[in-house]
Amino acid sequence: MKKLLAALLVFAVASVSFAACSTSNEPGNDSDINSQENNQENNSETDDKNSDGNTEEIPEQTEDTVVRLAGLKGPTSMGLVNLLASDEAGTSKNDYEFTIAATADEINPLLIKGELDVAAIPANLASVLYNNTDGNIQILAVNTLGVIYIVEKGVDISDISDLAGKTIYATGKGSTPEYALRYILEQNGIDPDNDVTIEFKSEPAEIVALLSENGSGVAMLPQPYVTVAETTVEGLKTVIDLNSEWDKLDTGSKLVTGVVVARKEFVENYPQTIKNFLDEYEQSAELALTDVDGTAELVEKYGIVKAAVAKKALPYCNIKFMRGEEMKKAVSGYLTILSNQDIKAIGGKLPEDDFYYIAE
Repeated sequence: MKKLLAALLVFAVASVSFAACSTSNEPGNDSDINSQENNQENNSETDDKNSDGNTEEIPEQTEDTVVRLAGLKGPTSMGLVNLLASDEAGTSKNDYEFTIAATADEINPLLIKGELDVAAIPANLASVLYNNTDGNIQILAVNTLGVIYIVEKGVDISDISDLAGKTIYATGKGSTPEYALRYILEQNGIDPDNDVTIEFKSEPAEIVALLSENGSGVAMLPQPYVTVAETTVEGLKTVIDLNSEWDKLDTGSKLVTGVVVARKEFVENYPQTIKNFLDEYEQSAELALTDVDGTAELVEKYGIVKAAVAKKALPYCNIKFMRGEEMKKAVSGYLTILSNQDIKAIGGKLPEDDFYYIAE
């Protein structure tokens, strides 16, 4: 029976720092790599035939390793829960150990030190990690597009221009939400440093509490916390979908909120495991859209949000699985826009082509 490790890590620091990143990324189960690769070659070269001379179907190859997987407490993990349930039931192709974290700051050091193999993190931080580890991080897929919204309580807001002069409570400083908000404001003629006040908080729950206590306010929140806020804050309205605002700018890029990355060494050593993971993740993401009720129950089971909230939020979480060339086009376009905004947002330079995992 496969086992699931679901460990909710304690929130640590809110600021992102990668200056002292280690590049020691030896995977825990690499001692048998050579023998595994030899076995794969032998298996692929062997044609077993039955007595009638017909080629028998060769079982799909597997690799003896456990994928140490991590996700954030939000849409990225909501798209994973069907995979986790399959693993727990013993029906998945791979074995997984899953860690769920409140922020990417908790995941990144573990990934860099080789204590995780695969992780779902914000798109721009994937680029930062790639640059800070000399290319030892690869992006496997996009898992979510824009999931951030502007909500208001007691403030008359109907479009982006109405945000001028307002204080906007937000999370995600130094990550996708901040850069997306700043870019959209700038493209609509609003200076994010002078025309508005962006007040960052450590986590969405803090903002929901503020909106509950105050008579009025404006905030930028991600799903599923928008739904949480709507069910707990009287008079709260969702007024702007930032994903739609991004698309209106017609840049040819996508507002890529979340991606799944892996250590390059792990990808090279366990190619079949990576293929299995991507196939299973894609199926899991599709189920999140087609079986909302079942997925919502799993979202609660794995400690993300209550099922009732998940059921309402899932259709708005923009769970979108993209891999291969489609993934590369979406992410590279998004990172190019961020680099023009603030090159530090992507780790100092655009990643090279080897950043993008394209299966042969």
